[in-house]
Amino acid sequence: MPEIKSTPLIVVGVYLAALLVFSILNTRRRQGTSSEYFVASRSIGPFLLLMSVFGTTMTAFALVGSTGKAFDRGIGVYGLMASMSGIVHSLVFFLVGIRLWAIGKRFNFVTQIQFFRERFQSNALGYLLFPVLVGLVIPYLLIGVVGAGAVVKGIAGVPPWITGLVVCLVVLSYILTGGVRAAALANAVQTIVFMLVGLLAFYLISDKLGGVEQATQNVVENAPHLLSREGTIGELQFLTYAFVPLSVGMFPHLFQHWLTARSAKTFRMTCVAHPIFIMIVWAPCVLIGIWAAGIGIEAPGGNSNAVLAKMVGSQLKDPFISGLLLAGILAAIMSSLDSQFVCLGTIFTHDIVVHAKGEDHFSEKQLVSLGRGFIIVIVAITYVLSLFPPPNVFDLAVWCFSGFGSLFPLVFAAIYWKRVTAAGAIACVIVTGATWLWLFYDGLIAPTMSGEGGGEDYLIAGMMPVTIMFAASAVTIVLVSLMTQPPPRHVVDRFFDSKG
Repeated sequence: MPEIKSTPLIVVGVYLAALLVFSILNTRRRQGTSSEYFVASRSIGPFLLLMSVFGTTMTAFALVGSTGKAFDRGIGVYGLMASMSGIVHSLVFFLVGIRLWAIGKRFNFVTQIQFFRERFQSNALGYLLFPVLVGLVIPYLLIGVVGAGAVVKGIAGVPPWITGLVVCLVVLSYILTGGVRAAALANAVQTIVFMLVGLLAFYLISDKLGGVEQATQNVVENAPHLLSREGTIGELQFLTYAFVPLSVGMFPHLFQHWLTARSAKTFRMTCVAHPIFIMIVWAPCVLIGIWAAGIGIEAPGGNSNAVLAKMVGSQLKDPFISGLLLAGILAAIMSSLDSQFVCLGTIFTHDIVVHAKGEDHFSEKQLVSLGRGFIIVIVAITYVLSLFPPPNVFDLAVWCFSGFGSLFPLVFAAIYWKRVTAAGAIACVIVTGATWLWLFYDGLIAPTMSGEGGGEDYLIAGMMPVTIMFAASAVTIVLVSLMTQPPPRHVVDRFFDSKG
């Protein structure tokens, strides 16, 4: 068992305590209504929207996963996810996010499923989407808890089960108190922390290795293949990765954050600054990953999730600095977990319980209590699953994002195509879900069980599996919609008439 290092843990403990106090004190005075708890009374401004949206998209996938994958596959990992995400995310925020915000405000929607149910006048679609979205979000949550455990074990020697428990309890404490506003405020703080700490880690590690030039020269001499895309990442694989970041268009937690915006103008800062923030976070993580290979670092137990922690532990001997870096990594991870937990509580409350019983059946206090109860259940499930961690955070994340990305034709058609039908939407979800399950089993579950690997290395004719899922989704929704009765004119006009 690794030696437990007290100083980094004290630094992290102080940070977590300060975060709790800040989040609870800044939300307690605004408690009362379910609208405040679930969508922050639709009053979030530009800066807080940017911080909350960016924070919730930066998970262990971006920090722990990208460093580990760059260690395995090289510099091309930055182009795969960071460059494409920077462009595609902002495009989706502009084309989809603003439209959904406007529709959500007009009809007082609180969840993504409410939008789809009303848009297609279909209860069946709503009940079908619930298990699909929850099923895809839980692996997303698992990525964060597992990533946190791997990093803390590598830097401070704490067993992952303890780290996972602490992280879950801390996040649970402030979101049970303040809901989505608490998540947004915490995300703002944590985004600033992990960006500053990430830059600090990059500077200190590069300085320890003799500067950026020397650190890169080590890679040239000892692992030159990591500096070339050829041979590690094929052209079709590189191009079809563009479908993966489309996932932000279907993230239910991101939809909920969009609904908190005060106005359409609030999105401007997010659309402009989001790609810049992605570059600031991803570039150092990817470089640290290839530098680790350049100096001969070995992934502990063959687990590339632990490469970032190994680099911090081996290159930075100051325990206080290690504690700061550890706090920054945990900040990035928790800034995603909180939004996802709140989101699942929200959709359970509104799309299952309230939809079945009627909103008049519940008081404001009962609505909030329902959301909190389901959040606790999801946190417990996530924690138990984290005790059986997947071998690679990056690969699990790619599969998770691929599922959301393959549903993008559904949301795009819903807001831009008047002819799309409920039958087309339902068929789209069923076909996409079946395709994802088949490829997920064939590409990750079966190879992992047999010890052959799989994950992100699983390609179909040189393409990412999401390509097949996306194509199946798009073709299905178009063909079935064209073969079925067009939706009633008055239903379509409600969503396409700018006057409402």
